[in-house]
Amino acid sequence: MSTINTTTQNSNPLFNTGGTSSASASTGTSAAAAAATATSAQNIQNEFLTLFTTQLKNQDPMNPMDSSQMTSQLAQISTVSGIQTLNQTMQSMMSSNTAVQASQSAALIGKSVMGPGSQFALGDSGNAQLGITLPSNADSVTVNVLDAAGHTVRSFSETNQSAGNFSLNWDGKDSSGHAVPAGNYSVKATATYSGQAVTPTTLVQGVVTGVTSNTQGVSLSVQGVGSLPLTSITQIN
Repeated sequence: MSTINTTTQNSNPLFNTGGTSSASASTGTSAAAAAATATSAQNIQNEFLTLFTTQLKNQDPMNPMDSSQMTSQLAQISTVSGIQTLNQTMQSMMSSNTAVQASQSAALIGKSVMGPGSQFALGDSGNAQLGITLPSNADSVTVNVLDAAGHTVRSFSETNQSAGNFSLNWDGKDSSGHAVPAGNYSVKATATYSGQAVTPTTLVQGVVTGVTSNTQGVSLSVQGVGSLPLTSITQIN
């Protein structure tokens, strides 16, 4: 595990961005995997050569092994060794690329990002940016904001929405127009098209507090939201 300081940018046609700090990246696992791959390739080659030498020593002098078979076996071990080396090189490249991404993503710390999720935090400002992604066109869309107890505090309805992303700003007030307290909330969305249910993906926003790198890629720790893969981010403010 190593600590990295960095800078990066991300963009989306629907959104914008802005912050900076440090991130931590895990590289030990990738290094260990590469070492294991190298050891495995060497072991395979050593075992093959041992068996091949034994086969040559014990062949019938009156009926020696076909030279074409020897060539074929040597070609096979060469292919296996080459594939092992290629895998090792690819793993090293992937590890290096992930470390660079983590380093660049550290610039997102302190910035507000949006990505797929249902949980979010309403701050003292009393405003929260939410959104949904529609996989297809929808005749009607309903977005409900729920409190920590699961009670609906505000509903939004839209009609004739096209497939894609759209956002909405919740002013932190309930259906009666009263401001609700800061805290943790969640969002749910439903939609229909020609009488058939459409499944939207809800989008939530929060401030990035950290960057984590592992074998699965780079993830952002987002306050009130949790962990979001860097590749899933749709908006940066």
